[in-house]
Amino acid sequence: MKKSMIVAGIMSGTSADGIDVALVRISATSALPSLKLIAHHAAPYPKTLRSAVLAAMNARQTSAAELARLNWRLGIAYAEAVSAAIAKHPVRLDLIGCHGQTIYHQGKPAPYAGRSLACTWQLGEPALIAAKVGVPVISNFRPADMAAGGQGAPLVPLLDFAFFAHPKRARVLQNIGGIGNLTLIPASAKPDQLLAFDTGPGNMVIDALTEQLFAKRFDRNGSIARRGQVLSSVVESLLRDRYFAEPPPKSAGREQFGAEFAARLLALCRKQSAKAEDVIATATALTAETIAASYRNFVQPLTKNSAVDYILSGGGARNAALIEMLRERLEPAGCKVMTSDEAGLPSQAKEAVAFALLAWQTWRHLPGNVPSATGAHRAAVLGEICYG
Repeated sequence: MKKSMIVAGIMSGTSADGIDVALVRISATSALPSLKLIAHHAAPYPKTLRSAVLAAMNARQTSAAELARLNWRLGIAYAEAVSAAIAKHPVRLDLIGCHGQTIYHQGKPAPYAGRSLACTWQLGEPALIAAKVGVPVISNFRPADMAAGGQGAPLVPLLDFAFFAHPKRARVLQNIGGIGNLTLIPASAKPDQLLAFDTGPGNMVIDALTEQLFAKRFDRNGSIARRGQVLSSVVESLLRDRYFAEPPPKSAGREQFGAEFAARLLALCRKQSAKAEDVIATATALTAETIAASYRNFVQPLTKNSAVDYILSGGGARNAALIEMLRERLEPAGCKVMTSDEAGLPSQAKEAVAFALLAWQTWRHLPGNVPSATGAHRAAVLGEICYG
């Protein structure tokens, strides 16, 4: 096997706003591999494709034909995004890691057809990507962890540890995509000492309500939230959702915080205010408070009075109103709040880099999950390889 490879990581998250491609040089070392980000390319979903993705997510009713077509259409979109990245940043690509678009994720077992099972499903046909780009594609990362007793998420902690571990400072890596998720890396930690879980809604509820009330895909820089007033009683009511009190490991998606949850927040806000800006301000405050509460309840007791860097990534790291709310809550607790850009890795590229690393691990027959993060009984080699 080559000691150094150029791997493309492909990520499209629960926000369903588009595709991120990270071109990463990964080299073998005596411990974890070393990573160098060569380039990042963002490709927004065409409007019709985004509509199809949103319609399929947690759909109450759809058809096998619709899901099959979406699987193939997403494969085309991923292939085009990688090809565009290579055209803009010419490299000799060796491998692709594609997370796929999550359509349904149930991390905990529940009864179905006479058995209790957990399940997950990501779409995006890898054969199309491999055929168009001409290199092997590794996809379908989550099931192997779930087969080992884990929740299939979060899978970013391996990257968090490889890139951000520090000998003297505890670090919390908080991604704010559609769903928020964090990884705690204690100072001088070993991989089995990590804690990771989904904190709750990230941008998902904010984006849904911004689109519904203002016909905008997202609240750019938090400008709408800044014009509104936070309805604190609504936040307090929603924080009683049992998910927030559950101890980790835990994972979430649109199944918990999708359209139904957004409608619930809107209805509660409407009882107190007619201002649409107040709805967005309240949704933003809910995300900030669920993140801060997750830190207080589950993370802070484990930091052992260490200095703590709280490092933000994902689309939420570009929302100034949300960042301000997080600073107000986390800095009094002793956290130094920064973005992953400031820590050396562009926030929008971070999850795509993670799946480049996971593909590298799979290619070398090495585990990619962190059992302490997902709840798996053992480390597992993740993903399936398509040679094209």
